[in-house]
Amino acid sequence: TKKLIMDVIRIQPGDTLPETLETPASGLQEREHAKVVELRAVQDAQAPEGLKSSQAVLEDRQLPLEQKKRKILRNLRTLEQAGLVTIGNKYQDLINDISKDIRYQRRYRQRRKAELVKLQQTLSALNSKTAFYQDQTNYYDTYIRTCLDNLNRKNARRSIKLDRKVEEKGSKKWKHQSLKYTAARLHEKGVILEIEGLQTNQFKNVMFDISPSEEVGDFEVKAKFMGVEMEKVQLHFQDLLQLQYDGVAVMKMFDKAKVNVNLLIFLLNKKFYGK
Repeated sequence: TKKLIMDVIRIQPGDTLPETLETPASGLQEREHAKVVELRAVQDAQAPEGLKSSQAVLEDRQLPLEQKKRKILRNLRTLEQAGLVTIGNKYQDLINDISKDIRYQRRYRQRRKAELVKLQQTLSALNSKTAFYQDQTNYYDTYIRTCLDNLNRKNARRSIKLDRKVEEKGSKKWKHQSLKYTAARLHEKGVILEIEGLQTNQFKNVMFDISPSEEVGDFEVKAKFMGVEMEKVQLHFQDLLQLQYDGVAVMKMFDKAKVNVNLLIFLLNKKFYGK
């Protein structure tokens, strides 16, 4: 009965419920009501099986406006005989109940919407962590393959007797080569963003030497100014990955040079791991 009343007063409002029910609907109101019924039928057909309306509800919804009003009047008489409503207050208690239901449904939708937002945020965070751990796994796989390749190459060289010159030549061939870049070149690549105390036109005087350490994933970075070695730092690839995961875009090296974390990772991957 409440749902039928809501269907009627949505299309044909009035000062009181009895007034609305006793006033004939116009042709325009009947057509507007028919459009609402048709839209609801489409929505119900698209709803998941567990959320579809029952057959009895569907039949009541499809009734024309005047037939709905007649059914409401019959139901109100039955409810009044049971002492649940009274015409004395023009069924105001029932209207108040409908208002409470509407407010409850609105609060329920708001809670559901807030819960959905939280779930989406949680899912996004989980997807980010999954991607991060997958990247770490890929990096570790690359490290392992690199180490195994180097071991295989060394073992192969030991199994072949070469003269000293050839051995030295072979050793040089397989020795890890360091990367040498001027700060100007790294600036062009976007790796170096700025260096405190230096203008960009002075970056050509700063040389960075990046060489892999014995531990996989560790690098030694040396800085030279005008050919004079100034400082050196140890760079741990795992620390870079952690910074990337934490969303840190820029880090400092030597307490002076600002470096783009993502592009530094890309450079090391490309030059040392072929990725």
